[in-house]
Amino acid sequence: MITEKSELKTAHIQKSATQQINDFIFTSKASFQLESGAVLPEIHLAFETFGNMNASGDNVIWVFHALTANANPLEWWDGLIGNGKLFNPQEHFIVCVNIPGSSYGSISPLSIDPINSKPYYHDFPIITTRDMVRMYAFLQQKLGIKKIKIGIGGSMGGMQLLEWSIEQPDLFENIVLIATNALHSPWGIAFNETQRMAIENDTTWLQKNEKAGMQGLSTARAIALLSYRNYNPYKHTQSETNDDKIDNFKASSYQNYQGFKLTQRFNAFSYYTLTKSMDSHNVGRGRVSVSEALKKITAKTVVIGIESDLLFPIEEQKLLASEIKDAKFEKIDSIYGHDGFLIEYEQLEKIIKKNISLKNKNV
Repeated sequence: MITEKSELKTAHIQKSATQQINDFIFTSKASFQLESGAVLPEIHLAFETFGNMNASGDNVIWVFHALTANANPLEWWDGLIGNGKLFNPQEHFIVCVNIPGSSYGSISPLSIDPINSKPYYHDFPIITTRDMVRMYAFLQQKLGIKKIKIGIGGSMGGMQLLEWSIEQPDLFENIVLIATNALHSPWGIAFNETQRMAIENDTTWLQKNEKAGMQGLSTARAIALLSYRNYNPYKHTQSETNDDKIDNFKASSYQNYQGFKLTQRFNAFSYYTLTKSMDSHNVGRGRVSVSEALKKITAKTVVIGIESDLLFPIEEQKLLASEIKDAKFEKIDSIYGHDGFLIEYEQLEKIIKKNISLKNKNV
């Protein structure tokens, strides 16, 4: 638990003709006990805000990002967030925090352990999705946020949102859960373990430097893509036009490129850690059961599934909708599988507008 004085520090402010992004670091020098029993001597969270909180404090939108994204949803959800978009900084106060464990500024395996003044590397503890939102709660208080009008997240972002809406039911007015689940499935854990095996089999993995395990990370990402998409999008985008080809296929090149691309912006330590965090997700832990935990949610809830999703099958979203009181289940059609939650902006916007009022008392 954080008991000592914390601080908000501006890392930098980016301005353009159409958008202002406030990029901050929240720091607490007090120790934080994790669900595992491990203790972090201090924590810090990188986060970004867009727009301003109004006088009524009823225009807060809290966005939760997925596995390898960052705290700037304009980069990865620009179809929903930005000036003139569904979530508009000119009307809403939008907050997004970088997941603890990530490569993008929050406490992570590459952070310095204040006990020995060295990076954590392989000694970084497991941070569960529940640990994450308990950290966010201190930031929420520091920002003076008493109510969140809409919490929205897909995939691992939805996991965090679920945990927080159970931990603090009165905090959220509305929640939008997209392509996520109440507990990570054996199928999902198997995919993650296979990716970690690829990292562990990189001969550099046990080295204590930030470049360790990068070839393994590239392979892990290629494995993950097979769960994010499915047969149809590969057929649509990677089919050959030359029937005489016997090697160097588009699909092969695509897998290699996508693996390489992640190594240019992420590190193996964070990827290894965050897949462990995802595997830990189970809202029923310590709460009698998953069903009893979901009954604690009081926010108006919209659950959105994707029919072609292999990683988070639509049955998982139907379960959420059946167990959360008065939740509404909606489905989007997409050939892109799990990645549809990042691509199908128009369908998502239509569903959200249909089910949730975005009007504020005082803009």
